Amino acid sequence: MLCPCGCGDVITLNFSKKYRPRWSVKEHPDGSVTLTPSIRRRDGCRSHFFVRNGKIDWVPQYKRGT
Repeated sequence: MLCPCGCGDVITLNFSKKYRPRWSVKEHPDGSVTLTPSIRRRDGCRSHFFVRNGKIDWVPQYKRGT
């Protein structure tokens, strides 16, 4: 997925139970998705956010790479 902060970086998430860290995805009846846990970029823009019901919920102190 593209980083939602607008930096243009591609974020790759692992969904395989064999490896860590890993994320899970839940699809809702309306077609939106929720990813768990949050996504925290430790390099680049350093954004930290949740994807809940297809929307980005920023962790306040990390909003859009700040």
